[in-house]
Amino acid sequence: MLSIRDLHVSYGGTRAVEGIDLDVGAGETVLLIGANGAGKSSLINAVIGLVRTARGRVTFEGRDIAGLPSDARARCGIGYSPEGRRVFPSMSVKDNVLSGAVRLAPREQARRWEGLVDSFPFLAERQAQAAGELSGGQQQLVAIARAMSGGPKLLLLDEPFLGLAPVWIRQISAAVQRMRDEGIAVLMTEQMARPALRIAQVGHVMRSGQIRRSGRTEEIRGAALAEEYL
Repeated sequence: MLSIRDLHVSYGGTRAVEGIDLDVGAGETVLLIGANGAGKSSLINAVIGLVRTARGRVTFEGRDIAGLPSDARARCGIGYSPEGRRVFPSMSVKDNVLSGAVRLAPREQARRWEGLVDSFPFLAERQAQAAGELSGGQQQLVAIARAMSGGPKLLLLDEPFLGLAPVWIRQISAAVQRMRDEGIAVLMTEQMARPALRIAQVGHVMRSGQIRRSGRTEEIRGAALAEEYL
């Protein structure tokens, strides 16, 4: 579904991503693990089109998307939940979630909302509340639900567990597993290796803009946990 070849991303004279090769298959959950500054977010931002690539090829469902703007990539079926939640604080929870489905007809929006409420019951309980009044974990779930509301084929999750209590990590993990069951591909970044390794099938350990170790999550578990504490 997603294929990345020889990807390079630079900021000024600093190389953030250097020569990355990576694939995500349909219905597969792939994890990028590494410390802050390893290049994980830069890779995600290159896929969604928030940063320019210095070199390399990014294809989605066989189509080269390197020249497409972010909104066109979203219309292709790529959803994105950024690091740090970034909800619209003054908007209601429901409006935040459905802002990710604005291109859909009202009837389809309503269907998507009901499906997300089944996954995250608190959305219905807090639907009229301003999103900025929620806890950090609840805001993260709103951001993920917003990314899911458009019906993506591939979902990019950047540090979904960052700063969250275990109860919210469990709910987000369950949501990722449900997406996999529905055939949605997920590419996620995370510093917290332990919970992330439980829900991913394939992992890549990143350091200094490069992938240092790749494999099934059970194969790279030791290297990923070591990276978590470096």
